[in-house]
Amino acid sequence: MSASSGHTDIRVTGWIARLPPALRPYALLARLDRPIGTWLLFLPGIWGILLPQGVPAVERVRLIVLFGIGSLVMRAAGCVVNDMWDRDIDRLVARTAGRPLASGALRMRHAVLFLAILLAIGLSILLQLNGLSQILGASSLVLVALYPLAKRFTWWPQLVMGFTFGFGAPLGYAAAAGHLSLAQLALYAATIVWQLGFDTIYGFQDMEDDARIGVKSTSRLMAGRAKAFIGTCYALMVVLLAVAALLAGVGLLFWPVLLLPVFLLWRQVVGVNPSDPALCLAQFRANREIGFAVALALLAGLVAF
Repeated sequence: MSASSGHTDIRVTGWIARLPPALRPYALLARLDRPIGTWLLFLPGIWGILLPQGVPAVERVRLIVLFGIGSLVMRAAGCVVNDMWDRDIDRLVARTAGRPLASGALRMRHAVLFLAILLAIGLSILLQLNGLSQILGASSLVLVALYPLAKRFTWWPQLVMGFTFGFGAPLGYAAAAGHLSLAQLALYAATIVWQLGFDTIYGFQDMEDDARIGVKSTSRLMAGRAKAFIGTCYALMVVLLAVAALLAGVGLLFWPVLLLPVFLLWRQVVGVNPSDPALCLAQFRANREIGFAVALALLAGLVAF
């Protein structure tokens, strides 16, 4: 069975089209045509780096640069693993049928070699961090490997994605502070429910194909009560962010600036519409700005009077 024609978010135009033909499938496999995933992996790391108090500014900048490079590489590695697991399913879904492994543009041996290169680069980044961060970073590979299986066994794969993509929060905190804490735990929980919310919005694009081939998701499970579910996720995120800030002892400027991401989250809840794939994709991408707004609030919380 082939995928029906329909919505896709694969971009083969722009700078991707100017790459040598042999490199284009690798760029698409790594999702370099869609950097939003890298941002959504990177931003929780920034939150974790900015949350602990008393860290020298130069060290925070160093860590943010390392996390930026690492997020690009490890997001690409995660996409390779996902597509290796899902290549047969991807052929049946309109949005994903054009992916390099699903379409046959690349073979599994190409993906394995590419993955090895990405992991080697990721390891070189990880070795620049402290020992605790190295342990956490290595353990996160278990989540990366298992996440693609979640949709086969549970209605909550987006929750598993939240644990996986949100892992930058405890990793960033450990890298900056050198230890873990209840504040870090609250921040991680906030990241998980945020990602559960926006990945459910993202999954609304695939509901018809997912139902046809039997793929489970919170998008299918919650489509009939989308606003209530997304609203609950985002409300929990704000509460947990507030708990993390209180436990970390952030400065007073954090609180008024936090109103900006709260407004952006509220606007997204009000407008969510599972039957509009283009809107769902736009709302998913808008979480980059929400993530930056949270980072801005944490940055404001570092200002001392």
